[in-house]
Amino acid sequence: MGTQYAILGGAMTWVSERNLVAAISNAGGFGVIACGAMEPERLREEIRATRELTDKPFGVNLITMHPLLSELITVCHDEQVEHVVLAGGIPPRVAMRQVKDGGAKLICFTPALILARKLVRDGADALIIEGAEAGGHVGPVSTNVLAQEILPVIRQVPVFVAGGIGRGEAILAFLEMGASGVQLGTRFVCSTESVAHQAFKKAFIRGEARDAQTSVQVDPSLPVIPVRALQNKATTRFVKYQHELIEKVRDGELVARDAQLAVEHFWAGALRRAVVDGDVESGSLMAGQSVGMVHCEQPVATIIAELLAQAQDALHRRTRV
Repeated sequence: MGTQYAILGGAMTWVSERNLVAAISNAGGFGVIACGAMEPERLREEIRATRELTDKPFGVNLITMHPLLSELITVCHDEQVEHVVLAGGIPPRVAMRQVKDGGAKLICFTPALILARKLVRDGADALIIEGAEAGGHVGPVSTNVLAQEILPVIRQVPVFVAGGIGRGEAILAFLEMGASGVQLGTRFVCSTESVAHQAFKKAFIRGEARDAQTSVQVDPSLPVIPVRALQNKATTRFVKYQHELIEKVRDGELVARDAQLAVEHFWAGALRRAVVDGDVESGSLMAGQSVGMVHCEQPVATIIAELLAQAQDALHRRTRV
């Protein structure tokens, strides 16, 4: 990755923009821009603005459901982004090939060993295994179980572990299990460099692990990926919104794929209201269960230094025994 530490910043829409990404990279980690629902030219602007703040490596996270995915990959190529992360679903082979044909390293998420093997065969240069403890869109299996299932088997490419990681001792444990590094998102939300609204940050500082719960799918006819967030009015509204979309699909007003895309737009809009506008009542408070380890606002460099010190202390205690 070309970084001092094998710590990736989780791509959080509206949060992982130029300031936080550059701060993570400047502190020795690997910042990742969250493209989210950005249009191609908006992404180009963000990449260039990030380069003005850091000369260190960083990557770009693209959502596979984005209708302009191919154009966004082209922007990454034009701007010579060296690492592209495809997230939010199983990446299409054509998109994977486009990333690699442009010369970038391709990083993909995997929620299961069978998919990990497929992604490696299809050309992924690295994998991120993210457990259900993570914030935002999550799978059904815990980080601990995924690590035990995948790390001993996938050795051909680097594997990063994500989901519920908030202390250095956990980082050390996953490295010892065979991980090449880790990804953290929730831990960086309350950094001083994060542009998240102060009300959003205060909600994180008040939050505990049990407060970050996953959304409910109301009907299998509209498959939705669960979203982990601090519970508020947006959680209740999402249940009603699913029923509205299902009715539209049944009435022929929407096709299923457009309904699923509408779900993504719901969360993107709700997240923006919380992160940007500070509406922590009706906006989405996407957070991982490690939110219980976020106690105050700190500079990114301090957060990374604390994580490293915790890992080193744990290692020293072990070697003294």
